[in-house]
Amino acid sequence: MNIILLGPPGAGKGTQASRLEAERGMVQLSTGDMLRAAVKAGTPTGVKAKAVMEAGALVSDEIVSGIIGERLDMPDTEKGAIFDGYPRTAPQAESLDSLLAERGRKLDYVIELVVDEDALVDRITGRFTCAKCGAGYHDRYKLPQVAGTCDVCGSQEFKRRPDDNAETVRTRMAEYRAKTAPILPLYEVRGLVRRVDGMADMDVVGAEIAAILDGTD
Repeated sequence: MNIILLGPPGAGKGTQASRLEAERGMVQLSTGDMLRAAVKAGTPTGVKAKAVMEAGALVSDEIVSGIIGERLDMPDTEKGAIFDGYPRTAPQAESLDSLLAERGRKLDYVIELVVDEDALVDRITGRFTCAKCGAGYHDRYKLPQVAGTCDVCGSQEFKRRPDDNAETVRTRMAEYRAKTAPILPLYEVRGLVRRVDGMADMDVVGAEIAAILDGTD
């Protein structure tokens, strides 16, 4: 089972991808992570990518496709791949089809976590974490049981991400729409797109994704 998981920052893609990895043995393939890993490992495509990156240039579609191909050849992807951040253009979508076909595989679904922009701003701008153990909280939805004290480790130090502000979140949303707009119609006509309410409880979202993958939605 190979899927593309779409959704803006804060929609819960990371959470759902982690669940699919744990429950189904699928592997999340993020282009940024793969590029860094390929460069570090010194793979043939990683060497090319390193030279381009050191020159301050953008990595070409050809190099990105090569890195994805190398990653798909690793045995841990046999139970399925979750593509995150790729493809973003029509040529990349065509490349992904070719990469999968060359390996006797296909793209099964494109799952978009649909969110309400105003609600997402509220969700993201209110979140904070324990500075010591990383436990997550929210100003409105999940405050510590004892004010100012982490439920998990008892620390009284908390932190917020500096980019968790309304302006940045709305900019991310606009970027997401611009990047996904070119590819969604390509998959719509093939009947691959499924949409899930990303604002629902994460267990509900997980159950809906599972139903799609199991063909029971």
